[in-house]
Amino acid sequence: MFELMPFGKRREDAFGQLMKSFHDAFNDAFPDDVFAPFKGSMMSFKTDVKETEHAYLVEAELPGFRKEDIEISYADPYLTIKAVRKEDQSVEDTNQHMVRKERRYGEYVRRFYVQNIAEDQIDASLKDGVLKLEIPKKPDPGKKRIQIRDDI
Repeated sequence: MFELMPFGKRREDAFGQLMKSFHDAFNDAFPDDVFAPFKGSMMSFKTDVKETEHAYLVEAELPGFRKEDIEISYADPYLTIKAVRKEDQSVEDTNQHMVRKERRYGEYVRRFYVQNIAEDQIDASLKDGVLKLEIPKKPDPGKKRIQIRDDI
């Protein structure tokens, strides 16, 4: 029920474009997906998903993110976790000459296909760079037994 769904990147890095072009050119020559290890998104994060009788438990590694940087949304049937990094860091010497300046910007997104959940009861917490979600399942109405009449 809880499945990973591919989510296209808004922009690909140069290596990703090169691998895509290479894969497209030789797709007919290699029937198996030889390049599967190179398809992973560089703008993604590791996620563990567990299922219990009453809920799905999700743990996502998001080190260095604050809760204000993370957006969790559910639009039936997709649960989306998005973390946006906007960071400037600079180091200067005593003469005020620029030694190093680094900027890291990026949007990290994971999207999951999940149905029959109580979306208004999803609980989320962030501690030590690990986002934890508890996603309750909707109660199973169970099977209804149909009685067979004797009067026909």
